[in-house]
Amino acid sequence: MDFKRTLLAVALPLAFGLSGMAQAEIKIKFAEVHPAGYPPVVAEQQMGKKLEEQSKGEITFKMFAGGVLGSEKEVVEQVQTNAVQMTRVSLGIVGPVVPDVNVFNLPFVFRDQAHMRKIIDGEIGQEILDKITNSEFNLVALAWMDGGTRNLYTKKPVRDIADLKGMKIRVQGNPVFIDTINDMGGNGIAMATGEIFSALQTGVIDGAENNPPTLLEHNHYQSAKFYTLTEHLILPEPVVMSKITWKKLSADQQKLVQTLAREAQMEERVLWDKKSAEAETTLKAAGVEFITLSPAQKKAFFDATQPVRDKYGAPYKDLISRIEAVQ
Repeated sequence: MDFKRTLLAVALPLAFGLSGMAQAEIKIKFAEVHPAGYPPVVAEQQMGKKLEEQSKGEITFKMFAGGVLGSEKEVVEQVQTNAVQMTRVSLGIVGPVVPDVNVFNLPFVFRDQAHMRKIIDGEIGQEILDKITNSEFNLVALAWMDGGTRNLYTKKPVRDIADLKGMKIRVQGNPVFIDTINDMGGNGIAMATGEIFSALQTGVIDGAENNPPTLLEHNHYQSAKFYTLTEHLILPEPVVMSKITWKKLSADQQKLVQTLAREAQMEERVLWDKKSAEAETTLKAAGVEFITLSPAQKKAFFDATQPVRDKYGAPYKDLISRIEAVQ
């Protein structure tokens, strides 16, 4: 009898101790469509490593890169239900749910990459993150990754806006992006990233638009040998966490996650600039022609897309003015 009671006395604290431990340990699965070694993935993994160390193991982190858990859209749905805890997401996917982010999706809303970085590092960047967090999206937006400058890559050269006429160009499935290409004279086709390679090979599309590392890493340059520096979109991409997981974190843990996410934001752009320059060198060596537009040629693209800014930017005139005012 005494022996049984002693066992129980030992077992109870152990059981409570274990349940306490189970509660304290937060497991974070981070999903990425980009492959291992890609700048956002490297910065996010660094963040995860620091998170494990600085939380003294209360938070564990595992990266699932290369789209193994599905497309961005599928992953966002998994993060919303907490099947996956964190991801980096393109604003094209967030736009339909959190309309304010469409300001960042507008063509030529940023003068250049340096201008975009000033915006995301400042109060406007934080406001947009807060809007995502406070929306019905069930995500907490923590930081921004630099997704580079998007330019056209095509099978036939686009040296002038007239050359784009009638070309079928792949874009992310957001009306803003489709209208942007259409207003430039092309034919915007929404398509998942994984389908682009074969669509270029088979002639389903004549080109796509993205940054140099993507053109290289996804082997799209094998079919599309011309890269026109339009800089029509410069898209920052938020790192988000499931609100369900966020609410499980203590105030100190939340602060830690926010601090490390912001550090990752700064680290990623250094990696990005290096990667982008290397990709450009490799692409040129592989026979890709980089086409630089004159200011007048670039202005033609800017002017052509004014209807997009008027149509989608109308509710955000003040915000757009604030973005333009940042020097």
